[in-house]
Formats: sequence, structure tokens, C-alpha cells
Amino acid sequence: MNIVILAAGQGKRMHSNLPKVLHPIAGKALAQHVIDTARSLAPEKLVVVYGHGGDVVRATLAAPDIAWAEQARQLGTGHAVAQALPHLGPAAQTLVLYGDVPLTTAATLKRLLQAGKDGLAILTVDLADPSGYGRIVRDESGQVRRIVEQKDATEAEKAIREINTGIMVMPTARLSEWMGKLKNDNAQGEYYLTDIVALAVAEGLPVRTAQPEGEWEVLGVNSKVQLAELERQHQRNLAGLLLVAGVRLADPERIDIRGELSHGRDVFVDVGCVFEGRVELADAVEVGPYCVLKNVKVGAGTRIAAFCHFEDAVIGPDGALGPYARLRPGTELGPEVHVGNFVEIKKSVIGAQSKANHLAYIGDAEIGQRVNVGAGTITCNYDGANKFKTVIEDDVFIGSDTQLVAPVRVGRGATLGAGTTLTKDAPAGELTFSRPRQVTLSGWQRPQKAKK
Repeated sequence: MNIVILAAGQGKRMHSNLPKVLHPIAGKALAQHVIDTARSLAPEKLVVVYGHGGDVVRATLAAPDIAWAEQARQLGTGHAVAQALPHLGPAAQTLVLYGDVPLTTAATLKRLLQAGKDGLAILTVDLADPSGYGRIVRDESGQVRRIVEQKDATEAEKAIREINTGIMVMPTARLSEWMGKLKNDNAQGEYYLTDIVALAVAEGLPVRTAQPEGEWEVLGVNSKVQLAELERQHQRNLAGLLLVAGVRLADPERIDIRGELSHGRDVFVDVGCVFEGRVELADAVEVGPYCVLKNVKVGAGTRIAAFCHFEDAVIGPDGALGPYARLRPGTELGPEVHVGNFVEIKKSVIGAQSKANHLAYIGDAEIGQRVNVGAGTITCNYDGANKFKTVIEDDVFIGSDTQLVAPVRVGRGATLGAGTTLTKDAPAGELTFSRPRQVTLSGWQRPQKAKK
């Protein structure tokens, strides 16, 4: 089939310099949602009609399988589809979608395509309040005769609750002739794509309808209010899928998935968590409240406490992390690693059963197994121009408030005394420390505030 996605509108009610179709839902542009659904149907031709903010739209959505058709002047949906005609294969059906209607499912579109296999089909829905939408006008036998827009409808037609969603499928071979017959003598002075319905009826072509599973599938975005409403609906849908699959959510209304979240069995996610990119949670993982995980893989049985922020990291099984821990890109944690509050790790590998429980910075480091990193420890990995590596071998004990000035190596089983500034390699199995001998100055007086 051919698929045409109309994405030329300005979206004045968004009150934004960003083209409407590029506003995000679940971290992805509205139009990208539509494109991804369209791709799942394996079309022969995929055409995006662009207009307002064209350069930004094309740059953001660019892909090898997309053909672009410019609608320099927005003269209506019929005029928009006409711009795509040169790209369409005439022997196939053409499905028309909208770049600001992001949640239509592939299953619904397949039903629509089946309904229109030998003619024209329209996706319709019954609304309690159909105000603003075009109405489906049927004859006494229930056959579709035409679509009338709200501004052109009579009072009787305005009482009709079945509305046109704008999504339809049609025979491409008839489109060129139909486009030439469209007129703009209507209340909006536009060329309506919906007028081809009456033309198809006049030619005796079958005109059928299909309906979505839910009203939310056909809701569009014209304002930030509607954008927020669809965001919540989409997140509600995703949360529902997680619950059905066995994930325990503290509150399905308070989760945000902005990418792909895969999971094992007996996973628990507390409130306010955000998952971005590709996140994998293995069996029995627990994620505490208000955590952000972006492109993270978490091993089985690991517990993540509240307010953690992880990005581009791999976490082994049976770990204990947080609260307030930060894992930056390039972090790899082995099994049973503990990372405590206010510990930041960047581009470092930490071996099994090692611990950094309090107030530490570990950057550009390779840490072995069963290492204890004391509170206040810092790997000094940057000299103002270049980054250097710290290596800490197995079974090392790092005392509190230690600075390791890279490049430096701590040998297996070594101990660093508290307050050490290490600038040379520490030998294996030995105690190394660098601090002056403690001194008491008798008679010393603490400074006093000067009297005014």
C-alpha cells in the first residue's frame, strides 16, 4: 500500500516555535509515533507531507524510507494529499494518516484496510460531544453517503454523533481524478479530502467504515492541554501492558516510559520513575521511587533505592544501589556491588562484592572484587586537560577521605589509610598512607569576632 502522513500544519494553539508534529509524547515526536506505526504495516511507499517548519521537520524525521512532499500553502487536506500524488504507486491502496494523531494502533489500521480493500473506507467513532468534527451522513439503509464538516452542517446534521476521524483508505488509481474535482466553495475556503466520499458514492464505489478499540486512538493534538492529556493516556496504556505482563506498579498513574522497557518476573516499580531509551530489568528487580533510568541493564535481584539517576550503565545481579546514587555512561557493576548515597560513578568497571557506600566519586577507574571504598574517596582523573585511569586490584581497603591521583595503581590486598593523597602506586598487601603526624598546639586560642 501507499501511506501518506499529513504533517504540514503550523499548530498556532501550541504557542510554540516548534512545529506541532514535533512536540513529544513519551519522549518521541508526535509524527514519529505515526511513522513508526505506519512502518509496522510495511507500506511500499511512505510519504510525509510537510509545510510549516519544513526544514526542522525533515531534519528531525529524516529516514531513507520516507519520501517528502511539500505543501507550501495550507489549502486543506485534499490539497495536501494532492502534493503526495507523484510519489504514489497507482495500483495500491493509499492510507491517509495525520502527524498529530499519534496513538492509532496498527490493529485498528489493519481493520480499516480490510474494510477498504475493494473501495473506500473511513475510520469513524461515536462521540458524546461531536462538536468540531465532520459528521458521517448515512442514508435510510445505513450506507455512507457523504461527510459534512461542522461549519457547513445543518442543525440536523450537527446532531449526528458519528464523526470522521480524517483517517481513511482509498484506491490510488481514482485519486488524481477526484483531486481535480474538489472545490473550495465551503465555509473554510479549503479543499476537503472528505469530499471524495460523495464522489466515490456517485460512482457506485463501496464506502465502508471501521472503528478503533478506543476513542483515544483517534484524538489529535492542537494544544498543550491536549498534548498532556494524550501523554497520560499513552502512559496509562503502557502501564496497563506492564501490569498484564506481571510487573507490580505502586501506582500505574505515576510512571513514565520514554522508550522501551523490558522486564523479567516479579519486578516492582515504585512511584514517579522515568525510563528512557532501552531499559532492561531482570527478574525480581526493585526500583524505588523517583528514579531515572536511561539505557540501563539491571541484573536479577538488584534493589535500587529512591532518587537514583542512571544512564548508559550495566548493573550486575543482587546489587544494592542508592538512595541518591548516580551512574554515568560507561559504568559496569559486577554481582553484589553496593553503591550508596551520594556516590557518583563514571566510565568505571567495579568487580563483584565491592562497595562504595558513602559520598564518593569514581571516574575512569577499574576496581576489582571485594574492594571497600571509604566515604569521601575521590579518583582524581582529570588534570585540566586529559583524563587518566585508576586501577584498584582485588581485596583493597580504601580509607575514608582518600584521593587517588591518576594514573595510579593500588595492588591486591593493599590498605590505604584515611586521609591519604596517593600520587604513586601502592604495593600489594601493604598499608600506605600520606598524612603528617598529629600535633597539639598548647595555648592556641580560637579567633574571636572583633567588637564593633
